Amino acid sequence: MQRASTIEVTDEESGRLRRWNAVMGVLHAISGTLMLVLGDRNFELPVSVFSLGGPPGTPLSEGSLDEVVGIPLAVGTAGFLFLSAIFHGVIATVGFQRYIDELRHGRNRFRWVEYALSATLMIVLIALVTGIADLAALVVIAFANATMIFCGWLMEMANPPGRQRTWWTPFIVGCVAGAGPWIAIAATLVANASIEGAATPPGFVYGIIISIFLLFNCFALNQWLQYRGKGRFASYLLGERVYVVLSLVAKSALAWQIFANTLI
Repeated sequence: MQRASTIEVTDEESGRLRRWNAVMGVLHAISGTLMLVLGDRNFELPVSVFSLGGPPGTPLSEGSLDEVVGIPLAVGTAGFLFLSAIFHGVIATVGFQRYIDELRHGRNRFRWVEYALSATLMIVLIALVTGIADLAALVVIAFANATMIFCGWLMEMANPPGRQRTWWTPFIVGCVAGAGPWIAIAATLVANASIEGAATPPGFVYGIIISIFLLFNCFALNQWLQYRGKGRFASYLLGERVYVVLSLVAKSALAWQIFANTLI
């Protein structure tokens, strides 16, 4: 049977989504403000570059490691919370009609732009907490994560309501790109553990990695369920509400784990 070419969003559902976004925006803003007010804004994570000190092939022992910038952890943590607060606020106010029109066409570009900013900042902070301080590595991690997010955008654009078949290539490519930063983080932990005398991250870092990794994968699972189209997840709007909840849970989990272990 041919699917409808647009998704029905009733006035009741529209009002619920508006309140939903307004509440989520306020919650993110409160958490972000608490990070700035209660957190230690003098605590910074260094970003470094390594110079060989000579031509290619120069022994690493002759090189130098230099800090180029320090990232205030409280500010970075508040940053991804405020990004979500801003986007939820826009959706609930001046961008609401555009948001509803997006949902009727089976997409939400507000979501993907916000995730490309906030989720990328999150994964960079996780990498820094893990001990990945190299500037080049952090840039690559950021772009790999943003690529994953934009593959989610492409998945929605390529599979509008009324499609005969689901084109899964963007989803698969996004999963591959998104695995990159987590592989880099895991490889760093394994490498540090194998080096005699090397310092290893405190236990809470492992808690952050495991919890946020699982939550990040829940976003992919939600999209898979949406496009599999079985049961309650055949409703695109249910998937939209799940995205909103996952965003709050993932950001709050990372923010408060960082706060409880490093910012107080």
